[in-house]
Amino acid sequence: MNEVMQFAIIGLLLCIVVSLGKAMFHMSSGPDQSARTLQALSWRIGMSIALFALLMVGAKLHWISPHGMH
Repeated sequence: MNEVMQFAIIGLLLCIVVSLGKAMFHMSSGPDQSARTLQALSWRIGMSIALFALLMVGAKLHWISPHGMH
């Protein structure tokens, strides 16, 4: 796997985890933070879709190779 692709995948995964933690923090802060919770969860969904698309494009262009497939 090329290093740029690896960095992008790890970076997106870290951003997804941070966004989920941010949403949990805002959700535990009370009901007046529901807009920020929704925004953090929306960002997480968008980044998850971007990660999925990046993995599909990377596999199609042979930038990454799934294990178990020859």
